[in-house]
Amino acid sequence: MSQEGRGEVVAPIAQPRVAILVGSSSDWGVMVEAAKTLKEFGVAYEARVLSAHRTPEALRDYVLGARDRGLKLLIAAAGGAAHLPGVVAAQTVLPVLGVAIESGAFRGVDALLAMVPMPAGVPVGCVGVGRAGARNAALLAVAILGVEDPKLWEALEIFRKEQSKRVLGQDLELP
Repeated sequence: MSQEGRGEVVAPIAQPRVAILVGSSSDWGVMVEAAKTLKEFGVAYEARVLSAHRTPEALRDYVLGARDRGLKLLIAAAGGAAHLPGVVAAQTVLPVLGVAIESGAFRGVDALLAMVPMPAGVPVGCVGVGRAGARNAALLAVAILGVEDPKLWEALEIFRKEQSKRVLGQDLELP
């Protein structure tokens, strides 16, 4: 397909398979790590600012339409009371991964502990706090998608092997 008659080939836009949801734009500084990780693996995503408390109707509409739009799982990040992942999980059977955002005196531990005690039957996969939690959420998303996508599975296996080589290389560098 040419772009404006210049003969350039334009790749089709990939269908997003993952959503990254944050309650406010201030959370994006952490969740950008999830976005980068998904890009590394070639997984298309969409990102939205939707609050469990300030935009409940918009959040509900978004979540209820997620599967019809081709999304396979949702990553939701929240700090403080950390209701976003649980509210999302209550409205869909798609997998929901929760990332706690550091805020206040408890440095995100309060948010993590707020996500963990979901009632039986409405699970949220809690992956941690901050940027490491965001990266792990994306890696878990890749693993979940990789169950049915051999290319993603292989890419994740390669990633794990390279990670092991880096750690073993550091071991050899010790005095």
